[in-house]
Amino acid sequence: MTEIKKISDLFSAAGQVSVEDLQQAAQAGFKSVLNLRSPTEKGFVNDEQKQAKAAGLEYANIPLSPTQADKESLHQAIQTIESLPKPILIHCAAGARATAIALIAEANQQGLTPEQVKQKAQELGLKLEQPHLQQFLQEKSTNSS
Repeated sequence: MTEIKKISDLFSAAGQVSVEDLQQAAQAGFKSVLNLRSPTEKGFVNDEQKQAKAAGLEYANIPLSPTQADKESLHQAIQTIESLPKPILIHCAAGARATAIALIAEANQQGLTPEQVKQKAQELGLKLEQPHLQQFLQEKSTNSS
């Protein structure tokens, strides 16, 4: 199975998942899958929604750019996470976007400070330069000052 990073009991992140990964995720207790890849990305699985549903998982696809943050898409992803049954497996191509979004969702849920988010990012091996994480931390810093 694709390597899964557990962010918390509610959120885990991974790179691209296979049909087997989706079935194993459902067996492991996951209730939902959030795909952050765009249908135009190389390697996007067109019937992933069908595969997820067949495995008994809720499914959502909110495309996020791997190279630049888009405030609207980020908020849409977070809102989708809030409405999906948990635990959620969030995935993208290599796992960085998914780890960042899972960490942001966890930070919102737990009320983590920017410093706590940075610490957790380091523990997860996530670069602070990841665009969505960077935008989130900037917003947090602006809102708390």
